[in-house]
Amino acid sequence: MLYLFDIDGTLVDTGGAGMRSLEEATLEIFGQTGPALDLAGSTDLGVIATIHAHFQIDPTPERIDAYFTTYLSRLDWNLANGEFPGKVLPGVHEILTELANRSEVSLGLLTGNISGGAASKMRHFGLDAYFPFGAYGCDFADRNLLGPVAISRATAHSGRSFSAEQVLVIGDTPKDIACAHAMNARCLAVATGHFTADQLRVAGADHVVETLDQAIDWL
Repeated sequence: MLYLFDIDGTLVDTGGAGMRSLEEATLEIFGQTGPALDLAGSTDLGVIATIHAHFQIDPTPERIDAYFTTYLSRLDWNLANGEFPGKVLPGVHEILTELANRSEVSLGLLTGNISGGAASKMRHFGLDAYFPFGAYGCDFADRNLLGPVAISRATAHSGRSFSAEQVLVIGDTPKDIACAHAMNARCLAVATGHFTADQLRVAGADHVVETLDQAIDWL
């Protein structure tokens, strides 16, 4: 089995460090605060496109790289030194420990974070050892395209192929659910983000829990 985890709202809550870092990068790059952002399930490439469109500037690869460089610098600082009450979410340590002990299981990330941002957050919260590969918000702006990328990298890492029936996406937003179903995989939704359990059921999750520790027996 291949288990693909979202980060924000699923594994950790940065306490606002991620949003603050985007706002600070926008202010440094554009000299203004920029538009209001909806980060729930979004990819960083999609967010950057929204910011550039707000300022009516073409998001060239060079501009995107410059923005992400500034953002990652601010993210590292805010995680380490900012006054943000970040935390690992309930049940995360338990479920990762359980799955990591199963020889037939591969664990990876499927996240809207760019790879550098994902690495920073996982390092900061001590979860990086669980996730040797992933698909990220710098691979595609459209989250629904990330599933095949994650499966390909899982195969390259483990030497095993995975059918859609062997993949479970774990996330906290309707966009995580849509991403799972776009590759014909199942989705375990957890109500530790901004969406309630009922909202996640309506969005089509295959199984919904309030916190991840409630999913151990189901898994």
